[in-house]
Amino acid sequence: MDWYLQVIKKYTVFSGRASREEFWYFMLINILISIAVSFVDGFMGWGYASGAGFLGGLYSLFIFLPSLAVSVRRLHDIGRCGWWVLIMLVPLLGWIILLVMMAFPSKPDNEYGPQNNHDETAF
Repeated sequence: MDWYLQVIKKYTVFSGRASREEFWYFMLINILISIAVSFVDGFMGWGYASGAGFLGGLYSLFIFLPSLAVSVRRLHDIGRCGWWVLIMLVPLLGWIILLVMMAFPSKPDNEYGPQNNHDETAF
């Protein structure tokens, strides 16, 4: 949960770097919260015809900027420009490329700052 809160504290910080650990733990907790919010929406009957619920929509609005910011910082960590995040606009293939890039190991100190002190062992 600390990784999630750390990303939330950097709500709109697009500079710097985010380790693989920070990025993936944030995404895991984000998905778990989204599932829980969906269950609450369904239980309360707050779903819309499109399948989205009221709480899910609010949570999506809240988490959009931190998710974007941590993705840009993760790209910085592998030595890529943050604009690479726009590749997700390419249908299907863009998401796959971005997913693979997020799994790359961190680069040593680069133009975006020093490497984080987190353990970067390969999985």
